[in-house]
Order: sequence, then structure tokens, then C-alpha cells
Amino acid sequence: MGLTYYAPYVSGLTNAARDVAEGLVRRGRSVTVVATRHDDDLPVEEVVNGVRVLRAPVVARLGKGTIAPLLPVWLAAVAKGAGVVNLHLPLLEAGVLAAAARGVGTPVVLTYQCDVDLPPGAAGSVQKVVVDASSRVAMGVATTVVTTSLDYAEHSRLYSSMRTKVEGVPAPCHDRSGGQPRYRDGDGFHVGFLGRIVEEKGVPWLVEGFRALADPDARLIIAGDFAKIAGGSVIERVREAIGGDDRIRVLGFVPDEAIPDFYASIDAFALPSVNAFEAFGIVQVEAMMLGVPALASDLPGVRVPVEKVGRGPGDGVVVARKDAAAVTRGLEQLRDAHAAGAVDREALAARAREHYGVERSVDEYERILEAARRPRAH
Repeated sequence: MGLTYYAPYVSGLTNAARDVAEGLVRRGRSVTVVATRHDDDLPVEEVVNGVRVLRAPVVARLGKGTIAPLLPVWLAAVAKGAGVVNLHLPLLEAGVLAAAARGVGTPVVLTYQCDVDLPPGAAGSVQKVVVDASSRVAMGVATTVVTTSLDYAEHSRLYSSMRTKVEGVPAPCHDRSGGQPRYRDGDGFHVGFLGRIVEEKGVPWLVEGFRALADPDARLIIAGDFAKIAGGSVIERVREAIGGDDRIRVLGFVPDEAIPDFYASIDAFALPSVNAFEAFGIVQVEAMMLGVPALASDLPGVRVPVEKVGRGPGDGVVVARKDAAAVTRGLEQLRDAHAAGAVDREALAARAREHYGVERSVDEYERILEAARRPRAH
């Protein structure tokens, strides 16, 4: 498996790759991850939960990306003994890595997380063109391209390059049950956000939309890392948007073991993403798997879980992106349904668990990777 950032880095792409890798190991597969050494304190080689991890040195950084010349060299070396290579994109070196794997006779399966969406300007435009070109080369080499939904694939600007070989497989989503509501503050309607505090998550619009909610007992809990973020955080914009509203609390990074407590503390989850760099939203699915309704932006892929699992007006709501007023209306809808007892949380959780989960995703990846895998030499 090849990608830029691997655990302990935290992002949807990284977490999905980790869950698939560790899930395959649990099933008796041998998995090696080749990634960049994004943090100099990390070892070059180690075994993490049964997964062998190799981290190539980083010589430069470009926005959210890294430059690691040894990455394709190491991946090609590992690929010689592998049955299949799974690359997780976006990845600057995707084309080179895919070609390197095929050069030693190893089939390639891509996991295409999302289109790159960079800030306006010459540097961002050039980087986007380069990453897209690299992705297209990799797609030409790959046997299969996996996206988290066909909805997202069909709206990707690279759809023409993956159209004949794409499969939709939801990202692995964990069962976060068993938590205690230790983040609650009173009996009012609690809204939660969990994720990196970055541009694509749309947190400032969530804050503005929540602040317009005329409910002194309502609370907004914002959880997620903003200190060690590739490409930078928008935490100052978020704090400016909060102003003096003491109904809003910023928790910062929440460790994995405390995430069940976070979900147990909220009545609704909000994922007001604003651009194509968000393609699914594992966190909203994990909330719904516990019977917590979700507010999601009307973005390809992001809207799919709410539309697939929701039945009544209190199960979830899809709102326009970058629209604080739409966020307010959506939160009012969820709050009123909650207050009226109109949300069947057990039924919502059952439907979400039917469609999503770690083992369901690993099942699909195992099927796809096994179909692509080259036979062992005898």
C-alpha cells in the first residue's frame, strides 16, 4: 500500500488506509505500507498492529504534499514480492508509483479519495494540474479505481479516466458505542463537529449558522486537530466567527479512545463541507451508526450517507454548502424533531450499520485486491 501520510497522522484518507491494512492483516494477509516520514520523530521502519510500515524521508513540502524521492524506489522494491499494490490518492507521485509497480509486474488498484482542491493562485493551479495529470497516469495503469461512492466518482473531474474501471466502496466506519456524555453542558440541544479544522470542512459556516439559532440552551461542540495539519488550519477564522458566544466550545484534538464519549454527548452531528476535497465523511456515518442524525452539505459523496440512511425529517438533512442560513434551517429542523421525540435513533442506527462498517469495507477491498492479485510463483 502506498500513500503520503500514514498513522499516526489523522485524516479520513489515512484512517481509511490504516483500517483496510489492519483489517487485511487480521484476515491473515501480509501488508506493507510505504509512506513518507512526515514527522522526523517517527521511525523509518516499524510494525504497527501487524502492518509493516516503511517511511521515506521528506526532502521538501509543497502545500499539503511532500517530496520524498525514495518513495517510488522503496515501493518498487516492496512491490516485487507483493501480489498487488494499493495506492491511495490524491498523491503527487501516483503516476510514478503506479508505473514503478507495473514495471516489476505487480497489478495496481487505486483508492481515489477525492479531487485536489487548492487555494486560488498560480502555485495552487500548477500543483492541481500536476496532481491531476499524475492521477490520470495512475488510473491508466490500474486494474480498478475505488471511490467511496459512485456519486462522487461521477462528479469527479477525473471521471473520464476512471469511468470503465471504477467501483464504489464506502470508507471503513467504526462502531463508537459505549461512550459517556462527558462533553455535555446541560439538557439543551447539542450539535457536534469532529474533524481536522481545515478549509474544506466549512467550520466557520457551521459556527455562523449555529449562532443564528435562537436557543440559549443549545450547544455546539467543535472537536478536532488544528495544531499539526498539513496545509495549515483555519482555527483563527473559527475563533473569530465564535466571537463571545459561550454556547460554543472548541475541544481541540480528541484521542481515539475518547471519540465514543464525544458521540454520546451530542444530539446531532454537522459536516458542513465546502469543497470537493471532502468526498464521504466517515465521522457523520459513525454518528448515524449510533442513531445520531447528521447535517451534511449537498456535495457529491458527502450527501450519500444521509440520503441512503435517512427516512424521516429528523434522521438527517442535506443543506447547501457555504450557506450559513441553510445550516441554521437544517439545525432547526433537527432540533425540533429531537424535541418532539420524532427521531427513532435505534432504527436510524440499524440502517446505518446495515450499509456501513469496517468489516463491510474490508470485505469489499479483499474481494477487489484478490481479483487483481497476480498468482504466486511456484
